[in-house]
Amino acid sequence: MAEAAQLKAIASQVRRDIVRMVHAVQSGHPGGSLGCTDFLTALYFHTMEYKTAPFSMDAVEEDVFFLSNGHISPLFYSVLARAGFFEVKELASFRKINSRLQGHPTTHEHLPGVRVASGSLGQGMSVAIGAAVAKKMNNDQHLVYSLHGDGELQEGQIWEAVLFAAHNKVDNLIATIDVNGQQIDGPTSKVLSLDSLRAKFEAFNWTVMEMNGNDMDEVVAGLDKAKSLTGQGKPICILMKTEMGKGVDFMEGSHEWHGIAPSDEQLAKALAQLPETLGDY
Repeated sequence: MAEAAQLKAIASQVRRDIVRMVHAVQSGHPGGSLGCTDFLTALYFHTMEYKTAPFSMDAVEEDVFFLSNGHISPLFYSVLARAGFFEVKELASFRKINSRLQGHPTTHEHLPGVRVASGSLGQGMSVAIGAAVAKKMNNDQHLVYSLHGDGELQEGQIWEAVLFAAHNKVDNLIATIDVNGQQIDGPTSKVLSLDSLRAKFEAFNWTVMEMNGNDMDEVVAGLDKAKSLTGQGKPICILMKTEMGKGVDFMEGSHEWHGIAPSDEQLAKALAQLPETLGDY
């Protein structure tokens, strides 16, 4: 279990990985990846209990994570590699022909750490709930975690799943919503307003928490609290406020960096803001 200073150092390296991966192929989604870096770093290096080898799709007697907003795959791949699921040098194959690191995570490449193909937004909640129900049926006391974009909540399937989870007391699930207020076409408030997500989830009988997803100390404390609230008859929702592009000043807070790659000059400027802590791939 890494301490806060270690987690911040890992997150800096992960952010370097993200911008380098997307720049190398001039394709990918840096904005949301950078915004969620602190969360996924804390999840894998502080919170979850898991085995990197042998990797099991069934995740028996270990915690499991599902990435629903699969377009932030650069973040997912970097964290998985840095956590030891596969060699860090494989990050250099991101989005290349025949790579296991496709633009959205898939399963037929058999990449360790990836248990579901994602990117078709709105489906990850259903998958996570199904996995959580399976753990209950198998008397497995470990937890299921998931991550979703706020714009993704505009998908109707999300709310069917949210209703199911509460009705069936799926209290071994911690679903985190990346509330950055941005989506590919602009601010969520202009595309399709989400209004109060807290009121919505509470109305569906979930336990709701809020935290700053770009403050590592708060993320660690928030995840610890969420774990303490499991097993009490309700699924857990964390509303995580983040800033798209966090860590790179010219990317921060803008939907324009949802799915474009930095130029050579922009890459150099980004890397100058992100200390190399674990060694570049």
